[in-house]
Order: sequence, then C-alpha cells, then structure tokens
Amino acid sequence: MLAVIVGLETLKEPCNVTLYSDSKYLVDSITKEWVYSWKQKGWKKSDGSKALNVDLWERILIQLDRHSVKFVWVKGHAGHKYNERCDQLAVLGAEASIKAGADVVL
Repeated sequence: MLAVIVGLETLKEPCNVTLYSDSKYLVDSITKEWVYSWKQKGWKKSDGSKALNVDLWERILIQLDRHSVKFVWVKGHAGHKYNERCDQLAVLGAEASIKAGADVVL
C-alpha cells in the first residue's frame, strides 16, 4: 500500500494511471468499493469491526481524487515479468533498510 501511495504522491500533476498489483486486498478494496463504504461508516467494516490500515487508506483516497487510476490485479510469484521485478526490488530495499538499522519485517 505504501508503494502505491508514494508512487502516486510522486506524480507532479494529475495523471491517468494503470496500477498493477498482486495484492487482492488492495485491488478488491478499491475496485469493489469496500474502502468507500468503510470510510462512510466511520472506518468500520460491514461486520462492525474496525477497518485496518486507515491511515494508508486515507492517503490512497486523496490520490484517487487527484488521479484517474485503473487497478489491475496480477497473480504474485506467477512469472509476471514486472511483478517479479517489483518483488526483487522490494526485497532489496528491505534488506538495505535492515542494514541501515531500520526495523523492517519481511
């Protein structure tokens, strides 16, 4: 989620974006409009439990108001060239953060 936020926040002006993610949680929450329902209900899910990652969802929603974003789900670790590359870069980034003394959970 944070990668999506940083990527969209980095764009200097409103853009049309096609965003590929292997996170069903992220893609379904947006495309099935769950996140909008959670927000409308005071960040409560349909079963009454508290929605998770509210701080991140709020930042994503700001960017979705700013940009036109099409979300596309791709299966993770299934040979998708760019998804595999993103996974490699994420691992490298996490490893570099650990070496720098940051607390990172892999």
